Amino acid sequence: MHIENWIRRVLKLPARQTGCATAWQVRDTLAALALFALTAAVVLWQNAHVAVLWDLSYVLDTATRIAQGQMPYRDFPLVHPPLTFLIHAALIRLTGRVYFHHALYCAVAGGLGSLLTWRMVLRALRDRLVYAWALALTLSAPLTVLGLYCIFPFPSYDCDTLLATLLALWLLTRLTPDARWYTAALTGAALVLPLIGKQNIGLPLLVVGLGTCAALLAMHHYWPGSVSVPPRQLLALLAGSAATLGLLIALLAATCGLGNYFHWTIVFAEQRRMPGLALMAQVYTCPLLWWALPCSLAGLLFLRGPLAARAWARTFWARLAALALLAAPWLTTLASIALYDDADERSDALLALWPLVLILAAVLLVARLVRAVQERQPAGPSFIALLAALAAIHGTLMSQQLWGSTYALWPLFLYLLAELATECHTNFAANSRWFTPILVGIATSTLLICGALYTVSEERLSYAWLDGGAPATSEQAALSGLSTPGNTLADLDELLAFAHAAIPQNDTVLLLPGEDPFYFATGRSARFPVLLFDPATDPLSPEQTLDQVHQLHVHWLIVKRELQIKENPMPNRDATLKLLEHEFFPVAHLRAYDIYHFAGVHPH
Repeated sequence: MHIENWIRRVLKLPARQTGCATAWQVRDTLAALALFALTAAVVLWQNAHVAVLWDLSYVLDTATRIAQGQMPYRDFPLVHPPLTFLIHAALIRLTGRVYFHHALYCAVAGGLGSLLTWRMVLRALRDRLVYAWALALTLSAPLTVLGLYCIFPFPSYDCDTLLATLLALWLLTRLTPDARWYTAALTGAALVLPLIGKQNIGLPLLVVGLGTCAALLAMHHYWPGSVSVPPRQLLALLAGSAATLGLLIALLAATCGLGNYFHWTIVFAEQRRMPGLALMAQVYTCPLLWWALPCSLAGLLFLRGPLAARAWARTFWARLAALALLAAPWLTTLASIALYDDADERSDALLALWPLVLILAAVLLVARLVRAVQERQPAGPSFIALLAALAAIHGTLMSQQLWGSTYALWPLFLYLLAELATECHTNFAANSRWFTPILVGIATSTLLICGALYTVSEERLSYAWLDGGAPATSEQAALSGLSTPGNTLADLDELLAFAHAAIPQNDTVLLLPGEDPFYFATGRSARFPVLLFDPATDPLSPEQTLDQVHQLHVHWLIVKRELQIKENPMPNRDATLKLLEHEFFPVAHLRAYDIYHFAGVHPH
């Protein structure tokens, strides 16, 4: 308490009101510790038995290059913004090359994500529900198995970007009318942070967030009283974003060059990964949606609508029928555990809840806007946060749609549920104190049980071979803490032992297709511009690859035969190898790798 008072005096913050309903209490400390510890424990448990080297090597080897002084976008191509790579490069510089440090970072980031989400959920419920604290903790419980890093437990730019997104949204929800201007400016700065994490998430979030603030400024003028956020705060937020964006542009221009950054993260990334509109619309073609949405709307009409005016509609049985209609999609998902034996079908049933919640949240957003204009119910920070959250979600889904992109989005899903629960209680079930808690309990139980099975089944990681028995570890000190089933790490150890014994430290090495964290494990300097030969990250044709081999004086070619990833990630593999086989001769045949040495003299 003394430390808190000292911080408040230094920062000139208002004194804490001990009787305030929002004051931090002992129960908040216990809840925060429990959420953080359980989420972090799940992430560490995941790292203790599973890893996909394809994704891991991309982050760690790129971070190793940066830690050694290479500049992304200028010295080598990188299709993602730098946030995640800079974080892990800093870890390498500060703590050395030890994988467990990166796993520990993921656990801490996952725990922080759960805490931010819980506080957002609590703020969404607190203003309207007298039992908000217990309900918020209940609604946040699924974060322990569906948190940022629970499903995809190793370093990921999606997870880091969504942690930055949660920070920005949490600050947005705290923009009360009496908040200081610098709080609003800090919120504006936080809205820019996801932009350097992943472009398809950060750009929609920033555009929609700033656009909404500008629109609310206009509403202040045309519909006085329709916005609860004072104009000075909105202006400070816009100024904070502008200043941070200007600083970011200046840093990029002074380091890697704006042209290089724009080419790789916008032009090239759009060419390789931008989905079509028809593919994006498939999110809303889920079969569950066609009956679940009418069912949910019918349940709401029972509570408020033409039917609600009738005497029988106000009876306990009518409200029970409304509860059954609203709970039906969730109970159906819960029943999928017994209906399906296949983990893939169970995960599809869980993911099918996404379009339903997104549509209901969009309807809620429109309803709040209409009330702000017509009924003088001011649109506040929750309106901005809700719209920004929907923008971030749809931006994330641009990558791999529902199945592939939702692994780090579940905190935002729970935030949407909190806003929907508040709306349900306030405008539909205010006279039935039992209605909203029971509905939230059903939804939470579904997410907790089905989410736990989804995480444990590793269905999201089924694109890699992970069914090779008990988890195995590596003998390399740099890979301490890394574990995954099968012979993958044993084969990698054999390669690393060969490299240590036979390949000089300064020789240039080319690895195809680049599945392993070779440079992170060895500390060697990567000189070839491409580390991961995937259509999304590799700009080179087979002929250009051969040209780079000559220009960079590549001495060694390592080709991995037995991949951990199931599908061939390199469409031009055969054509590339056909060109290279005339330049290299075989020197070793390991269990999973073929080793070649350059046969001729590199042209100058």
